[in-house]
Amino acid sequence: MKKIYAIAFALLLIHSYAHAQDKTIKWSGYTWKVKEPADATGPGPNYWSGSNVWVDGSGWLHLKVSKNATTGHWECAEVASTESFGMGTYQWQIDADVDKFDKNLVLGLFDYSGTDARDEIDIEFARWGNSSYPNLNYTVYPKVGDPPRHTSFSTEFTSPNGTYTTHKFTRTADKITFKTLYGHVNDEPRDNLFISKEFKSPSVSISSVNMPVLLNLWLFKGQAPTDDKPFEVVIHSFKFTPQ
Repeated sequence: MKKIYAIAFALLLIHSYAHAQDKTIKWSGYTWKVKEPADATGPGPNYWSGSNVWVDGSGWLHLKVSKNATTGHWECAEVASTESFGMGTYQWQIDADVDKFDKNLVLGLFDYSGTDARDEIDIEFARWGNSSYPNLNYTVYPKVGDPPRHTSFSTEFTSPNGTYTTHKFTRTADKITFKTLYGHVNDEPRDNLFISKEFKSPSVSISSVNMPVLLNLWLFKGQAPTDDKPFEVVIHSFKFTPQ
């Protein structure tokens, strides 16, 4: 019996130590957990590296996809907020050529409960491995208890006036409104608006739960960029305004 207790205590210590070593960063006024599991995991599946996530001297978040010279694996980047958010407006300001992504690159800006295909709201820049697919994607996954049917919208996004863009969605009890704008703007000047798309209940199942916010840069089906080169995205800020 003493041996069993000793083993259990040792396992607890190992678990506690591993948990204590989880990498976190401070960015945009929040604490974020950095994804870095030992093995390949979803989405993708992909390998993930804490070295591909950092905050620079200006307070901007960097996410990178790169090839590990030692293992030969392509490694991706993801952060998740330690805080959960509910109804309100979620906004990201990005500096990147999102309209020129390789067909295998995916940038996700979303909130997610942790249950696949449920309680998730996504903005994704991705062509899903096919260069002819539109690159801007809005998706709403249903709340738990409703039929597992997601609703999505895709369109081709171009940014002729530079790499600064603003992306947001507003959650209410009966509606999700997505917006993509040119430049870094906190208001919504008409000249900056690229598109606005609305998803309404009851035709769309809208989550009511509080969820963490996630940002990730990854490879579709774990496939390397077609040019075999690393890629980096800079996110200047995340802002949440409660309803």
